[in-house]
Amino acid sequence: MKNIPVLHVEGDTLAIAYEKALIKLYEEGTRFKTQYDKPGDPLSVDATMNITVNNPLADPMIHKCFPGSIYDLREYVYELNGHKDNWTKNINDPKDTRWEYLYSDRLFNYGHYKKLENGKSIHCSVNSNGLYVNQIDEIINKLIKQPYTRQAQAILWIPFLDNDAYDAPCFQNLWCRMLEDDDGTYYLNYNIRFRSNDFYGANFMNMFGLTMLVKERIADKIMSITGRKVSLGRMNWQADSAHVYGKDIQQLKERLIDRIPLTSFEDRVYNFYNQEIQEMYHECESDLLKKISDQEEKMKSEYNG
Repeated sequence: MKNIPVLHVEGDTLAIAYEKALIKLYEEGTRFKTQYDKPGDPLSVDATMNITVNNPLADPMIHKCFPGSIYDLREYVYELNGHKDNWTKNINDPKDTRWEYLYSDRLFNYGHYKKLENGKSIHCSVNSNGLYVNQIDEIINKLIKQPYTRQAQAILWIPFLDNDAYDAPCFQNLWCRMLEDDDGTYYLNYNIRFRSNDFYGANFMNMFGLTMLVKERIADKIMSITGRKVSLGRMNWQADSAHVYGKDIQQLKERLIDRIPLTSFEDRVYNFYNQEIQEMYHECESDLLKKISDQEEKMKSEYNG
């Protein structure tokens, strides 16, 4: 019998859990081909992974192993908040090479597509078929009405678009539920599921960005509406396919695996709430917004708006 391993890790912070997950995946994952392999690429390492982060906003929050910068994390948070929604392609134009989807569009504008009789899909508004829904608003409304509801969720898969997509959404589902402590503070617990998650190239950015989205767009909004304190509780992250591509395994070894015997954990992480890191995170905002705006104008010109 051949089974895909199912791996579990738990950590108090994002950085701790991320490191544990990478090590466990490297040591206990199986080897797989992927549809993105180039000739000569080594097999990827792969497993189903479940990660529990007990305090997602606590330091140490940032792991140095992820192949990006503080600037990249801030840009990704902007992306999840909809700043790049106009970067998606016209799905009826085969020459349009822009992105097929954005997570923000699926979270905040789900259902604004419909399928025509000729098999093509077009954008449509809520007035034309009533399918449009802001799923984040619906989560907020449900949790305010009934904090213990099991129905506060958002989905991202659109079958008639994504079953045939070359680059279909990896992020599948966000589920939220709140617990109240003896002091009256609500703790928003949240589950996130990815069907496919590149643990070296993307997972840390995914976990950081979606944690910030849950805090800023759900927990903080509930707090502002109700006047009740809302903090983040644990995050549970499931990846059906947690993987490191074969082409990246050597980089993972150099950036993390081989460094573990030679360095302390403190040397491998950043405290996000350190003043210097906070300055880096916020000082880049104006440059990022200009970069996003300039790219959008370029796309309008290239693809005729």
